[in-house]
Amino acid sequence: MSLLALDSRWRRLNDESYACPCCGRSFGGIVDIGFDHPDCWTHEALTENDTETVTVDADFLTPDLCRFEGLHFVHAVLPLPVRGSTDTFFFGVWASVAEADFKAYVQDATSEAPGFEGCAAWLMNDLPGFETTQALSCHLTAPETPVERPRLMVQDGPLAQAQAEGISFDHLLDIYAASGTDIRPHLMG
Repeated sequence: MSLLALDSRWRRLNDESYACPCCGRSFGGIVDIGFDHPDCWTHEALTENDTETVTVDADFLTPDLCRFEGLHFVHAVLPLPVRGSTDTFFFGVWASVAEADFKAYVQDATSEAPGFEGCAAWLMNDLPGFETTQALSCHLTAPETPVERPRLMVQDGPLAQAQAEGISFDHLLDIYAASGTDIRPHLMG
């Protein structure tokens, strides 16, 4: 048994039958945080059902791909293991890639013989709990299955360290709070 399993807040987060005494809110586990577009996207957002494409001149945004002012983006997941558990928290982020890599990724997604093995990329969202003023160099890996998104692995700095070593449960709660959803009071019981 891990020390995290002894944390009553962790148990409450993962217990679907737990209801917050003040408001009745329940959780059922880790909730990932996603971005529906790269931070630089200035056009309208996707609709709620995420099935439409937003097109403005040569720019476009779909749930999976984006082109904006000549730049090319792929929607990916950025994994952060939670120390003391087997769970992983994911940010749904956008990665900027070279045009040739973008075309290879798109071709691979429609091909019966996958060949995309990954490429250099840049993180294109400012992440709560990991704010930075500089672009982060990353590696975009190929999806493991056709229904998964590619993974984005940061190369250096605190976010790369968090991907390698995991984050604490308290850091996860800080991320939720920084994103505008402070669940800490609801887990106190």
